[in-house]
Amino acid sequence: QVQFVESGGGLVQPGGSLRLSCAVSGRFFSSWIMGWYRQAPGKERELVATISSGGNANYADSVKGRFTISRDNAKKIVYLEMNSLKPEDMAVYYCNVLRMDSNDPRYSWGQGTQVTVSS
Repeated sequence: QVQFVESGGGLVQPGGSLRLSCAVSGRFFSSWIMGWYRQAPGKERELVATISSGGNANYADSVKGRFTISRDNAKKIVYLEMNSLKPEDMAVYYCNVLRMDSNDPRYSWGQGTQVTVSS
């Protein structure tokens, strides 16, 4: 059973920064493509960033240039550095393993971490 523990969220003013962390259980972390997703109230969950086992990253257009995804395979942690935060970034953020053939998550969700962007 793979589990995810997200942390690092909080209240930040527009233009501010946060660093999210996701601790992942599971033997094969280093081989997985990892993703950060977010879900805003009343909206569907969306994928915002992915990182391959080799460290190649991809981003949704809405966060490109502002967010950076990274991973520490030894610690089994994936990070999301978020800069220049906007009110529209406010959401609950989750991480998960991506399926091999799609951007869909492979496992059950963790509890997520709330990001609130407000002045």
